[in-house]
Parts: sequence; structure tokens; C-alpha cells
Amino acid sequence: MSRTRVAALVLAVALGVGGAAAVLHARETLFSLPVPADRLLYLRSGKAADRLALSFDAVMSDVYWIRTIQHYGGDFKNRKRANRFELLYPLLDLTTTLDPRFLIAYRFGATFLAAQPPEGPGRADQAIALLEKGLQATNGKWQLANDIGFIHYFHTGDFKQAGEWFQRAASMPRAPSWLGPLAATTLAHGGNRQGARQMLIGMSQSEENYIRRAANRALEQLAALDGIDALTNLVETFHARSGRYPSSWQELIAAGLLRGVPVDQYQVPFAYDAVTHTVTIGPDSHLLPLLPALVGK
Repeated sequence: MSRTRVAALVLAVALGVGGAAAVLHARETLFSLPVPADRLLYLRSGKAADRLALSFDAVMSDVYWIRTIQHYGGDFKNRKRANRFELLYPLLDLTTTLDPRFLIAYRFGATFLAAQPPEGPGRADQAIALLEKGLQATNGKWQLANDIGFIHYFHTGDFKQAGEWFQRAASMPRAPSWLGPLAATTLAHGGNRQGARQMLIGMSQSEENYIRRAANRALEQLAALDGIDALTNLVETFHARSGRYPSSWQELIAAGLLRGVPVDQYQVPFAYDAVTHTVTIGPDSHLLPLLPALVGK
């Protein structure tokens, strides 16, 4: 074939591709399909999906994992959507049934499920069920047992269960050395703020990035709770001196008990309710929502 004919053929192909692109663009612009109102999941049974996937289980698992991330990310951004995160657990169940050794899906999926509203569905029970499924499928990965302890400590507030799961993780092959002391601290002091702080400092040394982030955030929340205790004491001091409670921070400042309006680590003012005489973290603070395990410590 001559160079002239080759050049003509290349030009024809290029024009054809360009024309097809123009037609598709026009169709999408003029005759775009409506956005579906319902989010459907045609397959909810992992076993059925496994049979239909034939020998492409790993590929199908990756597809469902991508859809899981899209579902979580979309609902995370859209806080006005009804039934947020409704497909999260079914998608994760399908993903991990198609590929039972998909460690990342178990671990990050559990994190998505346990996240407190509005950042997630707040389903610690589903997160634990997913991780236990992973433990059975992977012949006992210490990371999954550690994550169950993590979920219990931060989201269910069951410190005994948390300590026992940390102990179990510490006894598994290749578990890091810091897990043993972490289990002991949790079992001995899991129900008080000082014990929580010791445990969180240990967690902040974890090799897992998301555990370090969660531990550091919880330490910030504990510091804010300490600040609330100190401010509550100042409110009571004002009451003892004047026989009445202050109406605002300004009265505490005028009395010399404060130098200025108190703020948290993110420079958001603490809130004071003059009716109930209580101090709380400001409603616009980045420290909210508080982890359930820290409330009441």
C-alpha cells in the first residue's frame, strides 16, 4: 500500500472518530437520558453473584468495590439524600463474597459502615459482622481482629469486648508488639478518660494511617472535654461568688475568671447555655460529632 493511500486511510479513520464523537455529544446534549430516581441493586446475594460471575470473580469483585466507593462518596457529599448509605452493606457483602480475601474491602468497608452520621450510617454492628466474615475467610488476619477491637472501643463503647479483641489480635501471627500493651490498657482503664488517653497515644503509633488519624482526632476531642470540665468549674466559681449563674462568657471575663471567649483547638468558641448552665463544644466545631466512646467519660 502506497504512502498516499495510508495517509488517506488514517485521515478517514480520524474523520470517522471525530464524527462519532460529535454525534454522541449532540445526543447527550439534546436527548440526554433522565437521571434515575431510584438506586437499584439487582443482585443482593453474594452466592448468586458468585455463580453468575463464572471465572471472573476477581474482576466482578473489583467492579462492586468501585461501586461501593462511589456509593459511599456520593452519599457522603449529598447530606440531603433520603436513605443515605442504604446500599453500603449489600455492596460490601457482594464484593467480599466474590473475593473472600479482599482485605482492603473488609477494612475500609468497616470504617465506612461504622462512621457516625452524617459521615456514615453509624452501623457498628454491620462493620463488626463484615470484619468477622473476613476473619473466617482469611484464616485469621490480625488486622481484622484489631479493627473489631477498634470498632468496639470507638463506636459501641464496649471496652471489655475491645480489650479482648485486641488481645486476640496480639496473639495472631505477625501482630505488632504494641498490641499487647494496648489490650492490657483497654481492659484495665477503658472506661475512664485517662485510660482512653493512654490507649489513644498507643494507637497514634499504629502503622495504619486511618487508625492514627482517628486516634489523633479522639485525643483532640478529649482535650476539648478537659476544657469543658475546666470551664464548668469556672461557671460554678462565679455562682459561688455571686449567688447566680453567669448569663454569658462576657460576665466571666468581666469577673476576671477568663481573659477572653474560650475556644477549642480549631478556634471555635465553646458554647454556654445560660438556662441549663452547661458548657459544650461549639455547634460549628470540627471536633463534632463526638465519638460515642468518649461521651460520659
